[in-house]
Amino acid sequence: MEKKLKTLVLLDGNALIHRAYHALPPLTTKKGEVVHAVYGFTLTLLSVLEKFKPDYIAASFDLAGPTFRHKQFADYKATRAKAPDDLYAQIPRVKELTRAFNIPIYEQEGFEADDCVGTLARQAEAQDTRVIIVTGDSDELQLVTPLVNVFMLRKGIKDIVLYDEKAVEEKYGFTAAQIPDYKGLAGDASDNIPGVTGVGVKTATDLLKTFGTLENIYAQLPEVKESVRKKLETDRENAFLSKELGTIHKEAPVTLDLLACVS
Repeated sequence: MEKKLKTLVLLDGNALIHRAYHALPPLTTKKGEVVHAVYGFTLTLLSVLEKFKPDYIAASFDLAGPTFRHKQFADYKATRAKAPDDLYAQIPRVKELTRAFNIPIYEQEGFEADDCVGTLARQAEAQDTRVIIVTGDSDELQLVTPLVNVFMLRKGIKDIVLYDEKAVEEKYGFTAAQIPDYKGLAGDASDNIPGVTGVGVKTATDLLKTFGTLENIYAQLPEVKESVRKKLETDRENAFLSKELGTIHKEAPVTLDLLACVS
């Protein structure tokens, strides 16, 4: 008889705050404090607890300041508009609420919440624990494995899809593990990751279906049609930099304590 695995839910705090902030109309307390992102985050949390009844739960948040990606590429996320002040003002309240639920918070200077989530997911897998990542950030679909699913808020806080390996392939036409390779080729405008100039969604997807990885594409460049080959040759450095920038780091300096995460 197959052993039933326990489940850890990982909340991508900042992604959920942003999603809730933009999905709901402004709400204020009697004292005039804006709280609609806090309210939306709470609705999502309660829904997740009811739906999955996890054995463990933890959250991760971004910290202020540059990350290791900014050191690699100064223009990382440079084109992204600054979030409104009243969104930032709600983050401490969300953290307060998270702690009130006895949910441990994992965060680390120089790393994004994504990296902490990716690291915790891998550590949980190593302990034979199923993982459900709750986020509104499609970057985290690269973390999907047989043991890791992503519960993705697509629009607002009610349009939600649970992604397993098959669902990721259906969405992109390639595997979860190939998402960083895709970013190396096509870039990612939302994070200002350049990719290869002139290589778009279709070309990147076709290349990955044929060669598998960015490294294999460059190892077999003579087999790539000339018009695309020239673009790849010209932007080789950007391609590998973009793949690195688009890869969620799974060895951030955080250590999962499952006992502290009991829900």
